[in-house]
Amino acid sequence: MENSADEEFVNKNILKDYNHVILKYYQTNNFMKTILVATDFSPAAANAADYAADMAMAIDADILLLHIYETPVVYMEVPIAMNEADMTQSAERAMIRLEAELVVRTNGEPNINTEIRIGNFFAELETVCERIKPYAVVIGSQGTTAAERLLFGGHAVYAMKHLIWPLITVPPTVKFSSVKKIGLACDFDEVAETIPVDEIKTLVNDFHAELHILNTGKQKVYSPELVFESGVLRNMLKDIKTDYHFIASDDTDEGIIDFAEQNQIDLLLVLPKRHGLIDAIKHKSHTKQLVLHSHVPLLSLHQ
Repeated sequence: MENSADEEFVNKNILKDYNHVILKYYQTNNFMKTILVATDFSPAAANAADYAADMAMAIDADILLLHIYETPVVYMEVPIAMNEADMTQSAERAMIRLEAELVVRTNGEPNINTEIRIGNFFAELETVCERIKPYAVVIGSQGTTAAERLLFGGHAVYAMKHLIWPLITVPPTVKFSSVKKIGLACDFDEVAETIPVDEIKTLVNDFHAELHILNTGKQKVYSPELVFESGVLRNMLKDIKTDYHFIASDDTDEGIIDFAEQNQIDLLLVLPKRHGLIDAIKHKSHTKQLVLHSHVPLLSLHQ
């Protein structure tokens, strides 16, 4: 049993590494881009779909609208079948309406496809991502009602931490106009091993944007290590326009939010496996606010 468990662990890591290679291959070889929009048809999700549609027009991408629902747990066979049928019909009607609204919004420019799946949200999302290799996944960062905030906000937080494909969480009131300034929260720790340079360059070039590096380290004096890592990062990003900023705040996460909002950052990149703000999300209210209440869309990238 121990060997099979070890083999399963190894296989999962091999698959994860393989998916990273495929992701970079698709991003650097100019395949047709597809933006995957995960929706629950709530107002906040509809806003995220509008954001994705406008972004798709800006970068000449296709759209896949994806709705995932889980069958309710009940204890009578007939109600299960009826409930599932009703849920499917309701989802199909809502999907038709959403697709029609986006066609009008975009004048039919991007290709829009739809898909409805039944099962665990993250597992089904991951399955679709592995099939279509999305340019990015877009999801509302939270719902508008208490129930929606709990359910869809939880999906957004979990996906941001675990999904290897680029994930954009869109606050409920944010509209897409353009992406002129991209921010990257970075602690300057082993940058050569932890910064997904190819993905960042692709984003900056696709949107013709400026990149702003936000130094989130606690040090207020530049140490030799910090100077060295900063130099390494500058060399890695020498092909794109980059500005560097030091976040002078006792609370790093709130400092990032304040800087992003005050300096009109259009898209804030976070690296979940490196940045403590995601790992502590269930324990510190201010880090929950970054994901669930920030007025700036977040984009998570995994190295």
